[in-house]
Amino acid sequence: MTDTPGWASPGSDPTPEGREPGTSDTAGRPGNGSGAPAPQPGPQPQGPGAQWSGQQPPPGQWSAPAGAPGQTPPPGPGWGRTGPGAPGGYAGPPGHSGYGAPGGYGVWGGGWGGPPPAAKPGVIPLRPLGVGEILDGAVSTLRTYWRTVLGISLALALVTQITTVLVQGFFLNDMSAQSSLSDPAATPTEAFRVMGESFLSSMVLGLITVIGTLIATAMLTSVTSRAVLGRPATLGEAWREARPQLWKLFGQLLLLALMGIGIMLAASVPGVIGFLSGSRGAGIALLVLGFLAGMVVLVWLTVRFSLAAPALMLEKQGIVHALRRSTKLVQGSWWRILGIQLLAGLIVALVRVVISIPFTVIALIAGSDGLSGMLGQNGGHLSWTFLVIVGIGAVIGTTITLPISACVTVFLYIDQRIRREGLDLELARAAGAQGAPTGAPGPVPGS
Repeated sequence: MTDTPGWASPGSDPTPEGREPGTSDTAGRPGNGSGAPAPQPGPQPQGPGAQWSGQQPPPGQWSAPAGAPGQTPPPGPGWGRTGPGAPGGYAGPPGHSGYGAPGGYGVWGGGWGGPPPAAKPGVIPLRPLGVGEILDGAVSTLRTYWRTVLGISLALALVTQITTVLVQGFFLNDMSAQSSLSDPAATPTEAFRVMGESFLSSMVLGLITVIGTLIATAMLTSVTSRAVLGRPATLGEAWREARPQLWKLFGQLLLLALMGIGIMLAASVPGVIGFLSGSRGAGIALLVLGFLAGMVVLVWLTVRFSLAAPALMLEKQGIVHALRRSTKLVQGSWWRILGIQLLAGLIVALVRVVISIPFTVIALIAGSDGLSGMLGQNGGHLSWTFLVIVGIGAVIGTTITLPISACVTVFLYIDQRIRREGLDLELARAAGAQGAPTGAPGPVPGS
C-alpha cells in the first residue's frame, strides 16, 4: 500500500483520536463499533486492512472527505463522484466511495489548497526568489527606505562627481598640457610630464570613486539586511554596522585586484616570449589569445566571488572566509547569477543614460565650447558650465542606480542561502521575534 498524507500503512492504531465506537467513518460508511470501516461485500484482503492513522492532518489543511453530510463534491474527474459512468476512474458497488484512479484510495473532496504562504516581513518573501522578485525587492527597498538609501548614494555621488569636475577643470583642461601632447616640437620631458599628470589625476579620481563606492555599498548592505526583516534603518545605524568591516572590505577588493592583475600578466607571458623570440606575428597572435583567455578567467572569477562582499558584511567573517563562502554559494548557479547581474547592470546603465541625456543636451546648449570639446576640438577643452551641468545629471543617475545594484547583490546572496542552507527559517524566526507580519500568498518560483 502506498502511503499518502493523512493515511498510514497497515498495522497502525485503528482507533483515531476523537472517534467514538459505533459512529460512521469519514467516507460515510457505518462503523462496526471499533472505529474501523465496516466489512463490505466482495472478497476481503488477506491480513490486516487499511487503518486510520492516529495523526491526522491539522485543521484547515484538508477539506472534508467526499460524501460528507452537507458537502457537494466539486465536479471534475476523480473528485469523489460515484455511481455508474462516473468519469475519472470507476465507482465501486453501492455503499462504496469512489476512487480517483484504479488502485487508488478514497478521494478527498477539496484536495490540496497549495503551499502555505511565505512570510514577507519586509521587502521580499522569505523563500527562493525569482528574477522579478529580486529586482522588485531592490526597487521596494529604494522606495520604502528612500531617506536612508538616497542619503547614502547621494553623498557618494556628490563626492565623486565634485572630484571629477575639479580634476577635469583644473588638470585635464589645461590648454598647455593638451598642446604639449599634440605639438610635434614638444620635448620628451614635457610629454612625460603631461602623461604623468593625467595618469595621477585619473588615479586620484578612481581611488576616490572606489573608496566612496565601497563605503556606500557597505552601508547599503546593512540597510538591505534590515529591509528584509522589515526593520527601520537610519544612516547612523547603517554606518555603525558597516564601519567595523570596512577595512576587511578594502582588503578584499585589493586582493581581488591583485589577483586580476596577476592573471592578465600570466596571460601575456606567451606573447612576450613570442616577441622576444623574434617572431612579431606570433607574438601579436599570442598576446591577443592570452588577453581573451585572461578575460574569460576574470569573468569567471568575478561571478564566482560576486557574493563575497555581502558575505563579509553580513557574516562578520574574514576576507578568505568570505571568498570561500561566495564560491560555495555560487557553485551550481554560476550562469543564473551571471544572467541576473547582467540584467541588473543593463537596467542600471539604461536608467543612467536616460537621466544623463537631457542634462547633456542642456549642457551642449548652455556651454559654448561643449560640443567642440567633446569632438576633440579646441584642445579638448570643456567649459565649467558644461562640466557642472553634466555632473548634476551624473549625480542624479548615480543616486538612483547605485542602491539598485547593491540591493540586487545582497538579494542574490540571501536567495542562494535560502536555496542551499534554509536561511528563510532563520529570517522568519528573527522577523517573528520582532512581530513582523506575514506576506500575501504567492507562487514559489522555480528560477
